[in-house]
Amino acid sequence: MNSVSKYSFFLLTFFFFPKIALLDAAEPWQLGFQDPATPVMQGLIDLHHDIFSFIIFVLLFVVWMLGRTVYKFHHKRNPVPVKIIHGTTIEIAWTVSPSIILMFIAVPSFALLYSTDELVDPSITVKAIGHQWYWSYEYGDFRNFAFDSYIVNTDQLIEGQLRLLEVDRRIVLPTEAQIRLIITGADVIHAWAVPSLGIKIDAVPGRLNQVGLLIQQPGIYRGICSELCGALHAFIPIIIEAIPKADFTAWAQKQDLIENGPLPK
Repeated sequence: MNSVSKYSFFLLTFFFFPKIALLDAAEPWQLGFQDPATPVMQGLIDLHHDIFSFIIFVLLFVVWMLGRTVYKFHHKRNPVPVKIIHGTTIEIAWTVSPSIILMFIAVPSFALLYSTDELVDPSITVKAIGHQWYWSYEYGDFRNFAFDSYIVNTDQLIEGQLRLLEVDRRIVLPTEAQIRLIITGADVIHAWAVPSLGIKIDAVPGRLNQVGLLIQQPGIYRGICSELCGALHAFIPIIIEAIPKADFTAWAQKQDLIENGPLPK
C-alpha cells in the first residue's frame, strides 16, 4: 500500500469508523484522541468537540466576511472608498457575540475543571514515585507491598509488545472502583500522564499530589513521563492494566502474600 492509499484509508477510518482509527495506544498518523476510559477523559473529549464546533462557526463566518469584503470593496467595483467612522450596532454585535460564545465555553470548562479535582471516598490508594528513570508503585491498603516498573529493552520485546512503551511490571487497578493516586518524585520533577485516563499530574520531590480515578472498562492503558527529567526522559513508560474488582482482589492478595509472607496465626 503506497503513501496515498494509506492516507486515504486513514481519512475513511477517521471520519466513518472512528473506533478503528482511535485506539488506546497511539497509532501512526493519528489525529484524534485515544479511547476514553474515565468520565474525566470523556468530558475532555466532549468539551474539545464543543469548542471545535464554535471554532468552525467563527472560522466560516470570518472567511465569509473577508471574502465579501474583498469582493464588495474591490477597486474596480468601488473606486471611491467609503469612510466609516463609527458604527454602534456593529460594535455592539462584535462585542456581545464573542462574550456569549465564551460564556458557553466557560460553563462546561469550569464544571470539568472542578470534576478533575473531586475526590470521592476511595476504596484503594496507590502511590506512584518517579525516579531517574523508572516508576515505583506502593499499594498501602494491604500490607504495603511495592514494586518498581522498568522499561523493557528493545532486544527483550516479544511479539505484540510496543517499543519504548512496554514495562516489566504493570500497575494493576480495578475497574468501577474509586481510586486515589498519590504522585511524588524521588529526585527531579517527573509527570505521570496516561491519555486514555485523562490524567497528567506532576511528580514533585517533597510534595504529594493526588487525583481521583474511576476506570470504567478493563483494558491496557499506556502513558509516559511528560516532564523533561533528564537524559533518559523518553524511557520511563507507564502501563495500567485495568481488571474487574474480583480479579484485582485476587491479584492484590497474591502480591501481598509474595511480598510479606502469610499472615501470622
